[in-house]
Amino acid sequence: MAIEIFSTDGRNCLLVFQSVYKRDEVYNKLKPFIVRTLDMDLSTVMQRWIQGELDNFGYLMFLNTIAGRSYNDLHQYPVFPWVLKDYTSNTLDLNNPDSFRDLSKPVGAQSESRMQKFVQQYGELEDETIPKYHYGAHYSSAGSVLHYLLRLEPFTQQFINLQGRFDHPDRLFHSMPMTWASVSELNMMDVKELIPEFYYLPQFLQNNSKFDFGEKQTKERIDDVQLPPWAKEDPLLFVKKHRKALESEYVSKNLHGWIDLIFGYKQQGKEAIDAVNVFYYMTYEGTVNIEDIVDPTAKKATIDQINGFGQTPAQLFTKPHPKRAVFPSTDSIFTDLQNSQIVPLLVKSSGTQRSKIGSVRYHHDRLFIGDKLSL
Repeated sequence: MAIEIFSTDGRNCLLVFQSVYKRDEVYNKLKPFIVRTLDMDLSTVMQRWIQGELDNFGYLMFLNTIAGRSYNDLHQYPVFPWVLKDYTSNTLDLNNPDSFRDLSKPVGAQSESRMQKFVQQYGELEDETIPKYHYGAHYSSAGSVLHYLLRLEPFTQQFINLQGRFDHPDRLFHSMPMTWASVSELNMMDVKELIPEFYYLPQFLQNNSKFDFGEKQTKERIDDVQLPPWAKEDPLLFVKKHRKALESEYVSKNLHGWIDLIFGYKQQGKEAIDAVNVFYYMTYEGTVNIEDIVDPTAKKATIDQINGFGQTPAQLFTKPHPKRAVFPSTDSIFTDLQNSQIVPLLVKSSGTQRSKIGSVRYHHDRLFIGDKLSL
């Protein structure tokens, strides 16, 4: 149970409580400082995105925030889509639709043969105590976030704390082409989407701290992440092109389909079944009330199970998301990334500056308080 506070000076923090009662007690004391709810901004921000006034990255970050995702919580970290499927060509052609993944389908259903295996798995599940699901893994979890951020502290140490040690070298994040092949076709237990860092932070792809990750079975040593040929072994070039792909006309025309799957009407119910988009029931908001579990051991086991499976964002839309109407040029974005020095944003509050609270969003297990977002 937590309160996430967004102050008007741009800082934010996450306060975690032992119970809903304690969380609500603090919330009631903060009420006089709250100006507005983030929900009030959703329709306004959506219209700005539709009309091309807000880029795809900014809109996805906004949706993640009001759906309960936070950089302060590895278990509910912001989730971003794979937008490309071409990680093997020498040249990346963003005018070719075949360069992109199908954003209307979950990452686990990108190939017809693999999708049919998940459909078959769903049909064969017969357990009166557990609802049917397509995927036993999830597209976002603490494990998958740390898998991607392994080379960047403090996530390296958090990975070791979670796993006990570095994983077997062959299972570590070491190659973009191999990771796409795994999530889209090869591994039935791998359906990871991406995290925002793939679109702005080249440092997480480099082993600048020279960690010893060991050797694969092929005797190849794990070091920097292997990039697609079109990135020319340059992490900054990879991020620039990846971000340009995210803001491309193809993605802008089709991003609403992915939003329907992750935040929208295809997230649950019959539409999710038809879209081959059903995950283990504990990943959905509100399916388990932790406060109703009295036994401490059972409560901890349930929390650990939820954290282990991953968590689906809060559902924001119950109808198809509107398509984008205006498609801005990506030239300015490309230039901004080229001319900027991109660094991790690890911000600590000094605790001395008083900040007015701008807005609030209330979830079943978390409260969001924040300023009107500057997008």
